[in-house]
Amino acid sequence: MGHLASMRKGPCMAQVTSIRNAKKDHLLTPENSVFAFIDYQPEQFRGVTSRNAGELLLNVVTLGKIVKAFNVPFVLSTVGVELGVNSGTHKDLVDALPPTIEIDRTTLNSWEDENFISAIARTGRKKIVMAGLWTEVCVAYPTLDALKDGYEVYPVIDAIGGVTKETHEIAVERMVQAGAVPITALALACELQRDWARGHGHSLRTIMQEYFRQMRFLKEKAREYRDFDREDSSKSSQVTL
Repeated sequence: MGHLASMRKGPCMAQVTSIRNAKKDHLLTPENSVFAFIDYQPEQFRGVTSRNAGELLLNVVTLGKIVKAFNVPFVLSTVGVELGVNSGTHKDLVDALPPTIEIDRTTLNSWEDENFISAIARTGRKKIVMAGLWTEVCVAYPTLDALKDGYEVYPVIDAIGGVTKETHEIAVERMVQAGAVPITALALACELQRDWARGHGHSLRTIMQEYFRQMRFLKEKAREYRDFDREDSSKSSQVTL
């Protein structure tokens, strides 16, 4: 009876799963990965047409929040700021990330910049989560070079974008054929977490709740614009006698 009574008190608390070797895990962990944010500058955003601008920025900022929540090392790089032709990283991403110093370059390929390569190498990690603008240049080039140098590279597909949908898709295909492993922002976050009972669970739930709230808002605004365009088009097609 005592055993049965204890069973009626309610469900038992699930146990936290044992953590595999976080540095040697074949999946991404906060201890074996490094994030690279490349050229998320206003000028670069304006050139992207492969993805809705609001959704792209939401995914990028979510990546920044993931880095901060899981305390993962990252490299933030820009191009052409010191040359005076571009401004720095988009403010929303800067605000989402922990404080850092941007590595400004003149090279289109960040893997041809010694400061960038050194920053990645100093982390001692061989799994690079790669994100940047544009897909066909600033993501593809360092991805191909890093793969050649023995790194594993994970381009975050919904947080990158190209000048056209075609250039984005061709660049992704090129990276995958070379050995890159595509991933998306929320799937990445869940891979880092793996167990809701672990320490970052509350932070990740908060990030995801905000993500879904903002995504619903963006979808609703897009639907309103489509409805308005259809109504306007219908009125324009009417002939006045």
